[in-house]
Amino acid sequence: MMWLEHDAKELLAKVGVPVPPGVLVTSSDTAPQLTLPLMVKAQATVGGRGKAGGIRRAETADELRRALSDLTGMTIKGHKIRACRVEEVVDGAEGYLSFSLDAAQGRLNILMSADGGIDIEASAGSDAVLAASAEFAPAAALAAAKKLAARVDEPMRTALVDAAARLIEAFFRYEATLIEINPLFVRADGTWVAGDAKFVTDDNALPRQQALLDCVHARAEDYPEIALKLGHGFDFITLDPLGEIGLVTTGAGLSMQLVDELEARGHTAFNFCDIRTGQLRGDPTRLIAVLRWIAAGRGVRSVLVNFFAGITDLGEIAHLLVTALKAVPELRAPVTARLIGNGYDEAVAVLAAAGNPVRVEPDLDRAIDLALVPLTGSRA
Repeated sequence: MMWLEHDAKELLAKVGVPVPPGVLVTSSDTAPQLTLPLMVKAQATVGGRGKAGGIRRAETADELRRALSDLTGMTIKGHKIRACRVEEVVDGAEGYLSFSLDAAQGRLNILMSADGGIDIEASAGSDAVLAASAEFAPAAALAAAKKLAARVDEPMRTALVDAAARLIEAFFRYEATLIEINPLFVRADGTWVAGDAKFVTDDNALPRQQALLDCVHARAEDYPEIALKLGHGFDFITLDPLGEIGLVTTGAGLSMQLVDELEARGHTAFNFCDIRTGQLRGDPTRLIAVLRWIAAGRGVRSVLVNFFAGITDLGEIAHLLVTALKAVPELRAPVTARLIGNGYDEAVAVLAAAGNPVRVEPDLDRAIDLALVPLTGSRA
């Protein structure tokens, strides 16, 4: 998961990364106890906030109030801004440093530059950005970073070496997949401050990371998808609030394939879902929750269930689905179930006996055609 800049800085500061004094502000009426001038930074888990007008400098209290009023509530790349980080201005030469996991190779990629700032990405691959790949271990990563920093003049060199050591410690402690500091402000004496921070951690590591868990629980509204996963034990992500088709699916790969299939046919999925049928264990709670969330979708006109059963018995799932549908009468969109695997015949019989108009089809393409009938008006 990608963390908001404010949370990234707070988490990194706990392990010794220097950051500007700052607070999270949700209203223009709030007056943070910080020293002017201040930077006002819209909080969203996307890049390019500066180019989108999401970062302002406030020289006076009036400018601060105006900036907070303008930024709070704006939308950046589809993300509505609920809060801003207000922090003290930091000066210095701008550098750049990032560490990222190369999952395919099991290594750590390092990028470093004596030139940071908003357009550094355009310089990737040029002589301005130094790059290295290291064994996925703290000592190896630090050795590689020091070797890169040796090609940079002082005082940037000293700052980059110290920053590398601190960020590598944070990377492994928090089980991160990316830490990027841009700009990295460097003073004449070689000390440095993280002007901005992009911080991404492994979702699967969250149960081991109490500091990260505490942050999610405290700020669930800012991290709804991961909070949902922690609270319910499976993945449900709203892809398009006006999406036409609600999905009740299992298996991340198969679910993403289904989203792509629908898009290729010119239709949008309301959600991504990996309900993990193997963990239902005779309890319809997960199915009820998913159907309720789908029923709340304003544009949903059809629901497609896609369960490929191996160990899980489709007959058992059919009983749970019938129970869940009865528990969610507000779901009025027609339901198509693509079922294949162990217990198929029993599942068909259960759904038929329930008198529930669920259309069952084992072939995926045919099931998609059936699910699209309410949208296209064609016969399938």
